[in-house]
Amino acid sequence: MKWQAVRMSELFGVKHGYAFKGEYFESEGPYVLLTPGSFNEAGGYRDQGDKTKFYTGVVPNGYVLDEGDVLVAMTEQAPGLLGSSAWIPEAARFLHNQRLGRIVDLDEHRLDKRFLFYLFNTREVRQRISASATGGKVRHTAPERIGQVVVRLPPRKVQRRIAEILSAYDDLIENNRRRMALLEDAARQLYREWFVRLRFPGHEHTRITHGMPEGWEPKGLGDLCEEVLESVSPHALEPDTPYIGLEHIPRRSISLSGWGKADQVTSNKHGFREGEILFGKIRPYFHKVGVAFVDGVASSDAIVIRPLDSKLRGLVLLTVSSDQFVAVAAQTMREGSKMPRADWKQMQQYMVPLPPDGLLSTFDSAIESIVEQLKALAFQNQKLRAARDLLVPRLMSGEIVV
Repeated sequence: MKWQAVRMSELFGVKHGYAFKGEYFESEGPYVLLTPGSFNEAGGYRDQGDKTKFYTGVVPNGYVLDEGDVLVAMTEQAPGLLGSSAWIPEAARFLHNQRLGRIVDLDEHRLDKRFLFYLFNTREVRQRISASATGGKVRHTAPERIGQVVVRLPPRKVQRRIAEILSAYDDLIENNRRRMALLEDAARQLYREWFVRLRFPGHEHTRITHGMPEGWEPKGLGDLCEEVLESVSPHALEPDTPYIGLEHIPRRSISLSGWGKADQVTSNKHGFREGEILFGKIRPYFHKVGVAFVDGVASSDAIVIRPLDSKLRGLVLLTVSSDQFVAVAAQTMREGSKMPRADWKQMQQYMVPLPPDGLLSTFDSAIESIVEQLKALAFQNQKLRAARDLLVPRLMSGEIVV
């Protein structure tokens, strides 16, 4: 069956965002202020990590987004972002900012919203939006120009089927992400139970003196691990080398479940190995910590931490990702040229209660089991994303019939 050619303006409208006032931009707040940087190049919402802007001012009616809204980036803030679309994951949290177009007045009899989300992220539609853009250093498009883009539209039931296939991949990715969050919470709870509440196995029969269980030793963090300063030149990197910037480290997590590639790295980075821990030293109160599942290079704004013994990894990981440690790290901040940085020389003096070998091995085994499950889920999601991205152009062009 031949797919119908139709202008986008016949199917929906695009509404401009609101120019929110910069005086109310903050590092924390009730609303996330979306920007073109909130979009992945391949489409979808992107958490900007420590670059996320929050808004604390009064929000005009109609500019708080609903779950399931589709937005399109109308400014090319970075190469490839123009025309990228995002599906809003939750209601009453995200703001419709200027330079972003909100899809409105959708003709649902002719166009499935989920299909439209994937349609925006095809090469053909992106190229047509890009061709209509204007501007010098930063290129822009507009609602009326997007409306002039012509697309080939399959029947509504085919649209729905294509959207269902691609959404199944996204749902699996999201389900894995939620499983990872539950596993991480279990690890944190175990750490709190043992090392904060001191309810470790056998605590009923152990004397506690000045907050330290009998047989345990107070150790400085620097006695358990070390900072790794391995500078790697961009010229020494293969393009596919995993790269972890601060934007790849989610807040309040213990796993680095996503990473980019070093193909665009232009300056020296810090080398790290699988199992080592990255700590975001820029504004440490953002709580960006995680264990690496691959070898690679990291932003120079991350501290690479290597446990001195493999059985210490679980304890070091959960210690440096704990609320108590992050609060202390925030107190060590040195004022940098643009933003404050945590000081490892002071951080490594943080006191850690070290249990006897038997208890330490029991704790580490429990955490290692969780880390292995997190690693498996992270790699599953990497494969799911790759498979989905291969399917998108073939399904959206009709090459694969559904």
